[in-house]
Amino acid sequence: MLLQKRQEDDVNSHLKAVPRKQPHSIEEVLRIDCIFKGFHTAGGYLPVLDGVSFRAEKGELIAILGRSGCGKSTLLKIVAGFMPPGSGKVLLNEHPVSRPGPDRCVIFQEDALFPWLTVQENIAFGLKGKQRNMKVRAQEVEWLLALVGLSEFRDYLPRELSGGMKQRVALARVLILQPQVLLMDEPFASLDAQSREEMQNLLLLLWKELSHTILFVTHDVNEAVVLADRILLMDKNPGRIREDVRVDLPRPRERESGAFLNVSKRLHRALRD
Repeated sequence: MLLQKRQEDDVNSHLKAVPRKQPHSIEEVLRIDCIFKGFHTAGGYLPVLDGVSFRAEKGELIAILGRSGCGKSTLLKIVAGFMPPGSGKVLLNEHPVSRPGPDRCVIFQEDALFPWLTVQENIAFGLKGKQRNMKVRAQEVEWLLALVGLSEFRDYLPRELSGGMKQRVALARVLILQPQVLLMDEPFASLDAQSREEMQNLLLLLWKELSHTILFVTHDVNEAVVLADRILLMDKNPGRIREDVRVDLPRPRERESGAFLNVSKRLHRALRD
């Protein structure tokens, strides 16, 4: 009993509830305000999201964690402007979001690269139509190639790359647009365990370097604990935020440490309840 109590105290010291209502912050970038969403099906109306609300500050990395079917991806599509909410609103820098824009870039599980373009051409594609001279554009591409570790593969086609390398290209292709918010929908789910860990570490390096605000959808508890400042635990039927928690483990996070494992166990229990 004493050992169990010490373990619970250790978990609680690293995992703290975040008040759902917070005072306005000048660093606030994104506000999700009471989002409801449902779909009409042959069997009737299917509610998917039920009053989802939260705020994201500049440079925050927030994981949206939940089981399949809890509305995580639907929420991300609404924030991206791909679909409207049934009711509620999304605000970016106090301005309503109603359509996609380069200030919010999405990275999906599928890399969606153009198969006929090389690595550097895929990365540069987003700059087409923008007022930048060729020298500046080439410098930006070179910088991102180095940042994601693909300088030696600049002339490769997507079919010649591994899954992890393709996701590196996908990351660089959106980062060159300099978005305020990265929306990531289980981007590493199809990778093998080693590649997935490498991509998680790369994302953290890029986040530290570039200070984007990130919403990261996952159903993997360990992935959420490795990456996130905060974790939004979602229930399903319909999807709602059950708990908003802050992970206070120091970075870089040791995946085999007792504190890390205890936080993961606590989140696994919360998802099962």
